[in-house]
Amino acid sequence: MAAKFIIFAACVATAFAQYSAPAYKPAYSAPAYSVPKAYAPEPAYAPTPYNFEYSVNDPHTYDVHSQSEYSDGNGYVKGSYSLVEADGSIRTVEYTADDHSGFNAVVKNEGGYKAPSYSAPAYKPAYSAPAYSAPAYSAPAYSAPAYKPAYSAPAYSAPAYKPAYSAPAYSAPAYSAPAYKPAYKPAY
Repeated sequence: MAAKFIIFAACVATAFAQYSAPAYKPAYSAPAYSVPKAYAPEPAYAPTPYNFEYSVNDPHTYDVHSQSEYSDGNGYVKGSYSLVEADGSIRTVEYTADDHSGFNAVVKNEGGYKAPSYSAPAYKPAYSAPAYSAPAYSAPAYSAPAYKPAYSAPAYSAPAYKPAYSAPAYSAPAYSAPAYKPAYKPAY
């Protein structure tokens, strides 16, 4: 079997050796890329002083927060923001930033905010509920029907099992091995 496989592999190799692979010629020339332009550096602007402040208080969505910030125009920034957490506490963050000490923040959590409570108006019907009186008739009385079957159930007993034939008696066959006699005589 191995010889057949080797012969088959040799035939396939000679068949492929007769034909050379076609030379690859691209249908189009490779695009030429130019070096990207160097961008001018972004101008550095001197810091300008600013001051802003805002706050939101929406009791329907429980969105309560505020922020304020101040800058002197020389790199010093001071500000704070606060918000109401889901548990009702108020988180306030006060921060400063400058060129010497970097960014510093102090976080404070304060309890005390309570979500506004709403109570539904008391229900007062426009009219009084109707009064019902007991029915004027007495409820019917039912007696249980007397049930008696039209037939009596038959007496049933299971049949006794009795095989239709008797099992044969088994005895081991008398067997003796035949004596072995070779049909030829070995030549020693």
